[in-house]
Amino acid sequence: MSLFNDTFTSLHGALDYSAAKNRAVSSNIANADTPGYKAEGVAFKDILAEKTSFQTKITRAGHIDFNADADPSFTTYKKHATSYHPNGNNVDIDKEMNELAKNQIQYQALVERMNGKFQSLQSVLKGGG
Repeated sequence: MSLFNDTFTSLHGALDYSAAKNRAVSSNIANADTPGYKAEGVAFKDILAEKTSFQTKITRAGHIDFNADADPSFTTYKKHATSYHPNGNNVDIDKEMNELAKNQIQYQALVERMNGKFQSLQSVLKGGG
């Protein structure tokens, strides 16, 4: 028997995704004026797998094995296809600020939902009182 049900697992995964997205967007904002910087994004691995059909080869110890089935179920990637600035940078600061605001709202909602689940569990453990 598991103490935590699938809701806790789903919320945990969503919080991890939101945190990774926050790191990517924050990095993009911080590098908005860096020449040649390419914006980062976060995608679920199954969606990314549908879009890409290539095999990676690990030639050094520091390389990431993208072919491995490992958690988390999302991955961070670089957006190489575009360039908004003459210096090769492709960060759209207005879009990134919008993404940051949306992600912060989503993260807060997930935290509040997780707190509600823990409060319900705490109430049960105290005998409903």
